[in-house]
Amino acid sequence: MKKNRRKVSVVLLAVLVCSLTACGSQESAKEEEGKYRIGICQWEEHAALDEATKGFQEALTEKLGDEVTFDVQIAQGSTQKCQEILNGFVSDDMDLLMANATSALMAASQATNTIPIVATSITDYGTALNMREWTGSSGMNVTGTSDLAPIESQADMIQELVPEAKKVGILYCSAETNSIFQAQMMESILTEKGIPFGTYTVANKEEIEKTVQKAASECDVIYIPTDNTIASQADILKEILISEKVPMIAGEEGLCEAGIATLSISYYDIGYTAGEMAYEILVEGKNPGEINVRYAENVTKKYNQENCEALGITVPDDYEALN
Repeated sequence: MKKNRRKVSVVLLAVLVCSLTACGSQESAKEEEGKYRIGICQWEEHAALDEATKGFQEALTEKLGDEVTFDVQIAQGSTQKCQEILNGFVSDDMDLLMANATSALMAASQATNTIPIVATSITDYGTALNMREWTGSSGMNVTGTSDLAPIESQADMIQELVPEAKKVGILYCSAETNSIFQAQMMESILTEKGIPFGTYTVANKEEIEKTVQKAASECDVIYIPTDNTIASQADILKEILISEKVPMIAGEEGLCEAGIATLSISYYDIGYTAGEMAYEILVEGKNPGEINVRYAENVTKKYNQENCEALGITVPDDYEALN
């Protein structure tokens, strides 16, 4: 009996030691971590979104130094991949999620209603969050920055640079709600101006080449809003448009690789502002649902000198050349 009691005592002591050791290691790990962990889901890999992610990270790194860590993952334009990334971030209990582009925000808002979400490169938050009445703030765990440039000014740019155009082709990906929103705005504006237009949509990257060729054969100028799917294929777009001698007005600077001009915002700047908003939430304790979405403060007329020369487009003096 004494021998059995002694065995039980040894076992209990071992369990106690293991428990204390485990507890101590958990506390040590927590103290060692001591950082804000942010999961970044970027919808597509192209210049504009890359700059937004860069700005976001640099804003937080400047403020927090090594007290912030990032897990950056690219969804490669896949809705399923996007959902997997965001669900993984939620399972890892990240302190904050950054959603770069509309599809990423939609997946993030479906993945969690508790972890703060700061988005960037979003054209219209009401559309992205399926909110009919948008008041400027979400009232939920979401805030961020918008990449919406003045659509009416882009329509004026079409008339200014291609005044002889008899028909405008509006080209976008029908799977991107942000593109649909901008395209519909442009349609309304062109209708008010009495300018004929045609709408050309693609569902995925594989349809771009054929659709662009059709639009170029039927229109005198093409307008493409901020569209991640089409922007990822800018090299194909450029080859077709230059060979067909059809100018294109781009919704953002990265896409202007294939176009003649854009009314440009800085994606780095809106990403940086989103980083500052994340700091307000993480460190200052602000409620994301009460923070109004912020917009680019400055827009700039920019032109692609190479493409303008190739197409014989004369650009007014108030345009800046793309770098």
